[in-house]
Amino acid sequence: MKKIIAVTACATGIAHTYMAAEALEKAAEKLGYQIKVETNGAIGVENSLTAEDIEAADLVIIASDIKIDPIRFSGKPLYVTKSTPAIEDAEKLIDTAFSNAKLFGKKGTKVGKIQIGNDKEKTTIFTHLMSGISYMIPMVVAAGLILLIANLYAFQKDDLGHIVNWGFDTDTSLGFLMSKLFYIGQIGFKLMIPLFAGFVANSIADKPAIAPAMIGAYLVNDPEFLGANAGGGFIGAIIVAFIVGYMVKGLKQVKWPKLLQPIVPIMIIPFIGTSVISLIVLYIIGSPLANGMDMMYNGLTALNNNYASAPIIIGVICGAMIGFDLGGPVNKTALVFGTAIFTDTLAKYGVEGTNFVPQTATQAAISVAPLGVWLATILFKKKFSKDEKVAASAAFGMGIVGVTEGAIPFVAADPFRMIFANVIGSAVAGGIAAATGCKFFGGIGSPLGTFIGYVQQPIPFITWIFSVSAGILTTAILIGVMRKDHRE
Repeated sequence: MKKIIAVTACATGIAHTYMAAEALEKAAEKLGYQIKVETNGAIGVENSLTAEDIEAADLVIIASDIKIDPIRFSGKPLYVTKSTPAIEDAEKLIDTAFSNAKLFGKKGTKVGKIQIGNDKEKTTIFTHLMSGISYMIPMVVAAGLILLIANLYAFQKDDLGHIVNWGFDTDTSLGFLMSKLFYIGQIGFKLMIPLFAGFVANSIADKPAIAPAMIGAYLVNDPEFLGANAGGGFIGAIIVAFIVGYMVKGLKQVKWPKLLQPIVPIMIIPFIGTSVISLIVLYIIGSPLANGMDMMYNGLTALNNNYASAPIIIGVICGAMIGFDLGGPVNKTALVFGTAIFTDTLAKYGVEGTNFVPQTATQAAISVAPLGVWLATILFKKKFSKDEKVAASAAFGMGIVGVTEGAIPFVAADPFRMIFANVIGSAVAGGIAAATGCKFFGGIGSPLGTFIGYVQQPIPFITWIFSVSAGILTTAILIGVMRKDHRE
């Protein structure tokens, strides 16, 4: 029996990582192969491949959206792809891998995006960004939940659910604790941008790039250092990360004297990188980026305040992006944009001046696709097979806790109609949430969000649930109308 080993990973390390692993395991069993899959998730490496596993393998598959070092697979047939092909059709992927895998380690050979012999890695900008996001997500979640706990204590509402006061009574022990929790959450959001930049740079040039990129990203987001009203936000961090990454990559090519080589990666390159990027931020890119971000936030706020339709349009666009590729780059872009706008305006203007629209829209839309297909299997039973109904139950479980990837198997089977239904339904949810004035502070982006977390809404409970449910129902109806009856 032929033996396969595989590594799966995705940007967030949550859904795609494990869905790809499970799909490969089931497909290999069906095809009569023995397989062991190592997952590189948010929790770290699980089911780690041993030297014995690698030695005995007839084929190695890397199904990853982030950078995976393949050096341990030298001398083995290796096939490199993304996580999505494994989820969509793992059997086809395995057949393709056996046909197209190339021996890894032979000089000049190219395997997927990895080329051997000239020290060049044919990775993309998206690969580097996703690597940074994968490390940032746990900090966002941890800091967000801590902020959520503190906010739940700080927000004092009237009978209609409107905030009438916000703050902490530090004279009491509980108030003192919550004020410190709020501070801890703020620190987490402040550090997430340097962390993101550090690991984007790490993806480009490895460990020597981490320190310069983190320090540079912190400085580009420090208004006091820049002498500006705002920081450079995620855009500034991305620019810093790529400058540092490729600068360090160039410094690693320098033929340093043998006497200095032991300290080059731990002293010389970090020192040079940090010094240079600090000067670049201070004198070249810092102030323009900060002023640009300040103008963008002020512009978004002015649109929201002065034009009744603007929040709805922004909500519709952000919601549609969530439903387009279910955890892919468009989806992640909307989520990061919403988080950045929320955290940056919260830090700059306080609660009353925070722009909630993008984050609220994305969170309202995030469960629409999986819950929409689940509802479609309930309303239009004749149009789905037994297997699809079982898969819909899994989609419900993921959707109810705000994991949009639960709908991926259905999109893979019927992409055009499913993507159309998901985008429209998600846009409806995002638009209604923005139009009704919901404000998502934190929690779970699904109907549960109104109970598990904090969402300020004009009519407590009803407004948020209505917004999300409208999107779910829209997606379900569109799926039902467009599909034909299933024939066993």
